[in-house]
Amino acid sequence: MENTAIKVLLVFLALWFSYVQAIQNGGFPAVIAFGDSILDTGNNNLLMTLSRSNFLPYGRDFPFHLPTGRFGNGKVLSDLVVAELGIKDLLPAFRSPLLKSSELSTGVCFASGGSGLDKTTASIQGVIWVQDQVVDFQKYIEKLSKEIGDPAQVKKIIANAVILISTGNNDIAITYFSTPARISRYNIDTYTDMLIGWKTTFLQSLYDLGARKFAVLGTLPLGCLPGARQMSGNLICLPHVNYGAKLYNQKVSSLVDKFGQNLPDAKFVYIDMYNPLLDIINNPGQYGFTTAIPCCCSVMTPVPCLSSASHVFWDFAHPSEKAYKAVLPKIVNTIRNNLA
Repeated sequence: MENTAIKVLLVFLALWFSYVQAIQNGGFPAVIAFGDSILDTGNNNLLMTLSRSNFLPYGRDFPFHLPTGRFGNGKVLSDLVVAELGIKDLLPAFRSPLLKSSELSTGVCFASGGSGLDKTTASIQGVIWVQDQVVDFQKYIEKLSKEIGDPAQVKKIIANAVILISTGNNDIAITYFSTPARISRYNIDTYTDMLIGWKTTFLQSLYDLGARKFAVLGTLPLGCLPGARQMSGNLICLPHVNYGAKLYNQKVSSLVDKFGQNLPDAKFVYIDMYNPLLDIINNPGQYGFTTAIPCCCSVMTPVPCLSSASHVFWDFAHPSEKAYKAVLPKIVNTIRNNLA
């Protein structure tokens, strides 16, 4: 009996702390992330896939130099967003065996490196398709309900959490432009329309489960990623790939506006990732970088560089932690101004 009373008291105190913290953070009790490697904090670690990063030199600038499965030298964008909002320091991976129950109420990450809206994107890499991430979200809600024991409180947390989404990068860069079968069957306009159809289903699924505050990221300037630029000898960005990214982003922005107008009690905001990162790539010195050549893990840099802080990119496709931090203030301000 005494143990039960203590447990009830601890749950009450945890909920009260979360409530006070949410008020301080503009009403956001949690961040819940979906999508790809821009946000993935380690969900691929136990999968049979080559799309993993739980080994050095990945994570060499992470606390204690741990390779946690994040696709970068340190923290990734989802970590930085949840910290900048004042919620907690890191966003844990939902599939991590080390996930603590106490972390559930302040958010988790479902994103999977290499994933996308097109089921083929996830299948060819053996990672977690975004619709399967929705299934994980359902399991998360069940676990959160058991932890808190109050359906109304669970509903409130989900409704006020920032739903952070990054999808489309791998669909366009890998599944479309690197797959002859896709290019021969669809033009880029038709394929991006298909992506928007899948994204519509995905967003509606999250809304139906109680999510109400959506921060939807556009893709990076995919033709300017090191892996794309090496196709031209690192001389220029690939214009046809960037065209596909811009076309998709325009459609995502329109979809976000449509959802925001049509779904009751929901707030949606589109977050431009393309132009801020492109400006850093084109003007690295203005942001404290010396080069847009990746620090490690690419044909151009088989031996890791000494200082990742001087590089816009960590590897062939992923920005360095410092590059994420350069675009972070605008992202967080957009979230606060539009979703609070």
